[in-house]
Amino acid sequence: MKTGSRLAALSLLLSAVLSLCVCTLSPEQIDPLLYEEQLLWVSGAQGQVSTYRIPLLTFTPKGSLLAFSEARKSTTSDVGAKFLAMRRSTDKGATWSPTTFIVDDGTKPDGLNLGSVVVDEEVGSVILVYSICFHLYQCHPSSTMMVESMDDGLSWSPPRNLSVQLGVKNFAPGPGFGIQKRYNPAKGRLVVCGHGTLEGDGVFCILSDDHGRNWYNGAALKSIPYNQRKQAQDFNPDECQPVEMMDGSIVINVRNQNNYHCRCRIVVRSRDGGLSLPVDDLFFDYELVDPAVAAGALQKDGVLYFTNPSNEQHRVNLTLRWSLTDGNSWVQEAVQIWAGPSGYSSITSLNSDSPEDRKYIFVIYEKGHKDYDETVSFAKIHLFGGR
Repeated sequence: MKTGSRLAALSLLLSAVLSLCVCTLSPEQIDPLLYEEQLLWVSGAQGQVSTYRIPLLTFTPKGSLLAFSEARKSTTSDVGAKFLAMRRSTDKGATWSPTTFIVDDGTKPDGLNLGSVVVDEEVGSVILVYSICFHLYQCHPSSTMMVESMDDGLSWSPPRNLSVQLGVKNFAPGPGFGIQKRYNPAKGRLVVCGHGTLEGDGVFCILSDDHGRNWYNGAALKSIPYNQRKQAQDFNPDECQPVEMMDGSIVINVRNQNNYHCRCRIVVRSRDGGLSLPVDDLFFDYELVDPAVAAGALQKDGVLYFTNPSNEQHRVNLTLRWSLTDGNSWVQEAVQIWAGPSGYSSITSLNSDSPEDRKYIFVIYEKGHKDYDETVSFAKIHLFGGR
């Protein structure tokens, strides 16, 4: 056998052995390592955009990676005119397309706010749900909107107003991802959860059983006192990330806006496919210290992952944690992704039978040196990188 042929055969054998090693790794062997990182957006670096914020991340059914953010045109504020920005990767985040603006709200004084991205595996679509006029600043009423891509994120439908189906209300999806139920009850249902106004706040979910053609209102966990001005330590659940567990229940990890009971996360569970959020299934996760922020959560291969700025007072110390017990407890080791200013984050992974895809999760987050809104960064995490 020629030397080149022997080397090729040896390489194939080594790849096969490594793949087998990955397959036999158990959740107890997780030892995450920050494998790669790159900036996707830099605030103030483009003439049309002042600030990039509210990053979302998802894989399409065909395996492309889509990153989204609010491109705030002239201010860092939540109000004001914006683009909905996107970058696309076909090689799992190694390289990215230039930024495209898939929605432009013009010069609205209270423009669009992201938002949740939900992937429908059954029909191959990607849906973005967002709000306009959410803060009722020089405009009325607020509207829940959606755009959809049927071609792997290459093109998007015109914006569609869902208020005709949902009623007129202030609903801010996510920010993060919505889910398509993989298990019963309500297998195949699309579930997008978000929050209301700061007075009429709480966790609210909207549902679709026909791939996003029609939507209706589902669960509601309302703030106390509802529709009244809040004070410190009032019960005020806010931005949230739903995750489907392997028993078919939906666990929602929630921002504790007014630090009710603790400076930590609120966790609530729906056992009926997002129709209700009973207080019997609500608890405060004291281990997840939080400065009141939108956080990332993801369930992969029976392990629950969580990212946030792990600090009681300030948005610093972006940290990855993981649980082998569906969030009932957390492994004491944690991985610091960024020590400095850090804000909102979102997590995704590629669901496939490939041993390679089982090794990685991907995090997008707000990152800075002086302020957390200076950049949006993309991080590839090797789950078994320390081994």
